[in-house]
Amino acid sequence: MSTAGHIQQEHGIVGRTAELELALAVISCGRHLLLEGPVGVGKTTVALAVCQHLARSTIRIDGDERYTENKLTGWFDPPLVMKSGYSEESFFAGPVVRAMREGSILFINELNRMPESVQNVLLPALDEGLLLLPRIGQVRAAPGFQVVATQNPVEYIATGHLSEALKDRFEHIPLLHQDEEEEREIVRRQTGCDDAGLVEDAVRIARLTRTHPRFRKGASVRAAVSIVAIAERLSGPQRLRSAALTTRVELKDEEDADLAAAVDEVLEAIKKN
Repeated sequence: MSTAGHIQQEHGIVGRTAELELALAVISCGRHLLLEGPVGVGKTTVALAVCQHLARSTIRIDGDERYTENKLTGWFDPPLVMKSGYSEESFFAGPVVRAMREGSILFINELNRMPESVQNVLLPALDEGLLLLPRIGQVRAAPGFQVVATQNPVEYIATGHLSEALKDRFEHIPLLHQDEEEEREIVRRQTGCDDAGLVEDAVRIARLTRTHPRFRKGASVRAAVSIVAIAERLSGPQRLRSAALTTRVELKDEEDADLAAAVDEVLEAIKKN
């Protein structure tokens, strides 16, 4: 069995052989890795599975617009500063400093949701393995320090562009939605459902939202998983489909959005086919 096959078996990953092999190569040779793709395609799963397979210590952070530079690098505890001044004893290292000192992987989930000023803190760490901290001085990365990050496409709400300088420090692996049979297998595994017709319908509904003209953003396979899981416990297909899709799709016409009507159009299109 190939290395990718072992990871798939260990972590219950369906497909993604090429992406796993490439991620293994990037991390194994000490490069920084950026995985990019829509919500629900398994970016975090792939990243963490590869890190765990390589027995790499990983420190995880989740990016958002409120993340600050001090939260990333570290901060001084005021009572300890009053007691012993600005020193290592009063300094609480943030995740990037901890990862650098330990030679660990810093895993950043949704890097492009962080403010640009916070992203820029990473530049010298990625490029030179170096940070300059006020009152602490230089922090040099121990061997093994790497950054593995994920990001959603820039057209998603609350995301932004990475600077060219920052992108240049990463190796990039795109993750797209998987093919229909792999998505069916994901739904079967996550729900335990043996109703092939239900699984097929749920996957087709989710997939069609990605290409239907009423939708600006379609649903991931997670919507199909939810449709099947709810359907096995609830009668009334329209209600369950709306429940599973409402939080996972965006309509093009937000001002006159009628999700129920859009879902009806998807179902009608499936019946015609």
